[in-house]
Amino acid sequence: MSEIVISEFMEPDSVKRLSSVAQTHYDPGLAERPDDLAAMVGGARALIVRNRTKVTEAVLAAAGSSLVSVGRLGVGLDNIDLDACRARNVHVRPATGANDLSVVEYVLTAALVLTRGAWFSSPSVAAGNWPRQAMIGSEIAGKTMGLIGFGSIARGVAIKAGALGMRVLAHDPFVAADDPAWENARSCTLPELLADADVVSLHVPLVETTCHLLDADAFARMKPGAVLVNAARGGVVDEGALIEALRDGRLGGAALDVFEKEPLDAEAGLAFADIPNLILTPHIAGLTEESNGRVCNLVADLVLKDLGLSA
Repeated sequence: MSEIVISEFMEPDSVKRLSSVAQTHYDPGLAERPDDLAAMVGGARALIVRNRTKVTEAVLAAAGSSLVSVGRLGVGLDNIDLDACRARNVHVRPATGANDLSVVEYVLTAALVLTRGAWFSSPSVAAGNWPRQAMIGSEIAGKTMGLIGFGSIARGVAIKAGALGMRVLAHDPFVAADDPAWENARSCTLPELLADADVVSLHVPLVETTCHLLDADAFARMKPGAVLVNAARGGVVDEGALIEALRDGRLGGAALDVFEKEPLDAEAGLAFADIPNLILTPHIAGLTEESNGRVCNLVADLVLKDLGLSA
């Protein structure tokens, strides 16, 4: 029986640190074996996951009353039954803030690549076509960044987008009007944002009210030629409607780091085939060498504190 169970990849030094003070079972494949996970968490005091492990009522019940902490190697919590955790007095410890910079840089890089367009020319250049005229894109300076959701990551995007000469709009009804963060963005309604933004970036969790927030109607409202960046949650975007908007040329491009079905398999991926100005990445916006170290160390610290241990 292990005190700490880790069901997905964690930086080795952090695993070693946890193992030095508590019996720790590290198996990054447990996320795909729910029956084994349920058997392994019995009697555990802490469970550490990323986004693939489903921390359900059944998993919590299998752990029993000994479980006091669930560490999340990231910030999204839609894979964790928060109500069930509260009912069992189990602390949920996300790595709040530890990967913000990585996501901020991903969003801005995607916006720059999609707006300029030149980096999609490699096959044509290698084939000897020299497509200079076709690759003339646009500068990001003077464009409008639209942020749907205005939490810590979006605020980081706002600051850096402003430094690049962008005008920044944000929509978030949960941020108070007198919040100092509005110094770096203008608050607006969602319809206003969609109509005005050259780049739309999503920064909201996947909940009932945000599921398919961007659907066919929303894409029809967006400025012609605008680009979309989604490094939040896949279900916030209606992928079928997005694909149609891209194929019809109503949107200028998109970068998707998250999908309605994850991992995206070959069959689901066929829908995205042969779409120009499209970037697909495997839910990695917040994962860099630097952020992974920060995330793992922070979650290890939080879990150890819950367990009354130090290392």
